[in-house]
Amino acid sequence: MTVHVNEDTNVFHLQTKNSSYVFQVLGNGDIGQVYYGKRIHVRDSYANLMTMERRDATVAYNLEHPEFQPDHIKREYADFGRGDFRFPAFQITSPDGNRISDFRYAGYKLTRGKFRFEDMPATFGDKESAETLIIKLVDFSANLEIHLSYAVFPDDDVIVRSAKFINNGNSLMEINHAFSAQLDLPDNDYDFVHFSGAWARERHMERTPLRSGVQSVGSLRTASSHQENPFVMLARPHTNENSGEAIGFNLVYSGNFLDQVEVDQFATTRVLIGINPNEFRWGLTHSSPFQTPEAVLAYSDQGFNQLSQNLATFYSKHLVNQRFAKQERPILINNWEATYFDFNEDKLMTIAKDAKKLGIEMFVLDDGWFGKRDDDTTSLGDWFTDKRKFPKGLGHFADQIHDMGLKFGLWFEPEMISIESELYKEHSNWMINAVGRPSTPGRNQFVLDMSYSEVVDYLYDKISAVIKETKLDYVKWDMNRYITEMFSYALPYGQQPEMPHRYILGVYDLYDRLTQSFPDVMFESCASGGGRFDLGMMYYAPQAWTSDDTDAYERMLIQYGTSYGYSQSMMGAHVSAVPNDQTGRITSLDTRANVAYFGDFGYELDITKLNKRDRAKVEEQIKFYKQYRKLFQFGKFYRLSNPFEGSKNVAAWMVVSDDQSEAIAARYQVLNQPQANYLRIKFAGLDPDKEYRVNDDEETYFGDELMNAGYFVSQILDPDKKVRESADFSSRLFVIKEV
Repeated sequence: MTVHVNEDTNVFHLQTKNSSYVFQVLGNGDIGQVYYGKRIHVRDSYANLMTMERRDATVAYNLEHPEFQPDHIKREYADFGRGDFRFPAFQITSPDGNRISDFRYAGYKLTRGKFRFEDMPATFGDKESAETLIIKLVDFSANLEIHLSYAVFPDDDVIVRSAKFINNGNSLMEINHAFSAQLDLPDNDYDFVHFSGAWARERHMERTPLRSGVQSVGSLRTASSHQENPFVMLARPHTNENSGEAIGFNLVYSGNFLDQVEVDQFATTRVLIGINPNEFRWGLTHSSPFQTPEAVLAYSDQGFNQLSQNLATFYSKHLVNQRFAKQERPILINNWEATYFDFNEDKLMTIAKDAKKLGIEMFVLDDGWFGKRDDDTTSLGDWFTDKRKFPKGLGHFADQIHDMGLKFGLWFEPEMISIESELYKEHSNWMINAVGRPSTPGRNQFVLDMSYSEVVDYLYDKISAVIKETKLDYVKWDMNRYITEMFSYALPYGQQPEMPHRYILGVYDLYDRLTQSFPDVMFESCASGGGRFDLGMMYYAPQAWTSDDTDAYERMLIQYGTSYGYSQSMMGAHVSAVPNDQTGRITSLDTRANVAYFGDFGYELDITKLNKRDRAKVEEQIKFYKQYRKLFQFGKFYRLSNPFEGSKNVAAWMVVSDDQSEAIAARYQVLNQPQANYLRIKFAGLDPDKEYRVNDDEETYFGDELMNAGYFVSQILDPDKKVRESADFSSRLFVIKEV
């Protein structure tokens, strides 16, 4: 049993393997948060943890109990306007303009397993792996219900929360905002850890102590964004990779979001996770309940590595498409940085034939194969083959790729439209733009109104036809701009604020229909690189193009930050040409591969232009990755040295097999140093009692020695070597095998 309910005291205790989450019904019928943290014993009540002292100048619920003051009670899903002046979890407006709610506890339901949602991505689990608790709250005056959902996954130390709003009356109610989860904590001794950046510089780790007031990250771009990510953590100040408490929060959603932390006058901490209240309102009718996206909560008292590993396992079993959860990803070649728009069938076939010789397993045709697409100014929405480039059709080209023994992948940007397109001529009203307002293009393109069912139907028909014609194996789904001038011709005046959420629901609808119709096609999410790297996308597309930036040094930072909240099998990682397109930086082919290995590996360059030495090296890299592919993609991931801390000159990480029989570690150094100190790298995750060999050394080492004393790393430059090469942006791999 994972959910313990005491019906006499109305205490609910949710237990996972290592954590406890406790709440109870308060005297006024509200729900109070009791405890979330390291696992504790189940008891009938927790009066010690719910002590309420009277505070001056603070209103109370009633005169009989002056100590019952909502402004310093830890609450489970708070309203506003009745004495709690912190930011609330929700707010509803009645037809008369009344914004005061009074929800009371009205019962619970407990079921084995975890169900999926009909129109949104959601976690799932069978009766053996999960238990779901539904708390029913009722506002009798407004004839409204809220169902708070708690899905407990005990083996992964994960609890998944959401809220469902139901209107049992005949009047239209308006939800002003509705978060997926609230967590009130008894103190503020935490650091706020989040992952910020920009296009080509995504998910850099930021860590700041909590302070009085509000700290938050979020997005109003109708995408989770390059600038912020829905995954955040609260960590004790002393918490590091291997010890200390940390709580992770992530949102299964791809649109506007807000992760907010508020420290109040009594140094208690309120966390809110969910849809951003800005640019959101929702009309709640009798016939259509409103379901919030799910929020994932995970706890660890063994540091960040343990938290990340729990989440990676959880996603694999209970979030991503199970057909691909443990399926090894093929090594691919993408033609984009090799050709851009300048290609024809013959040019592509030359690249594909070379790829086959080198051992590459999939050819991905990127932007430029459709309509009259010779640059980025035309043809988005015209999903038919450009016969100038493929005279015999795209199906004929795909057949040749398949006949070579390669898989075939194709780029789409379904959500976009070009003014210069056949689609715009026929359906200009499908483009998002505000009536009477100038439009602001991005990358010479505009956005289709995905809240319009006709748009989703059109895209499904066109993309389905191409998938069938080409017997497609893989789709790279891109989205290269955010939404401006948000307005829908499909929605009446009063529903325009619903459009951002309806847009995302339309995207999910198209994804769902395509993945259901073509279950063997692997989908990769891309949003100008990492602009929609979130769990909502991962539900349909179990991997994402981590960033448009393929520079090895920048990718090391991006992948390091991303690894806190996502697994390496979710990260598309490729070797590209140098000087790098995004930074102009020159790094060695070895270093580029040593970074890209720790993800879904591929190449993004013109392999036909490689010299003999580099061709041999690429062939060697491909063989090496195939040998250790399962370990790279699905091994247990450990971060060893943080490039966002200290000198910021070194990063290191490693992957370890489930049975601890083999591991691969990598160390990356930005700038070389003269007369550097002696260096040892301390590995992690090994069996202390097993004996290992590192990089085929003659000597062997016990796991405890490698983890606690470390392994000697020689200096990068050989002092006896007469010809010196740059040792900056260097990297080392350590292959560790049980003897």
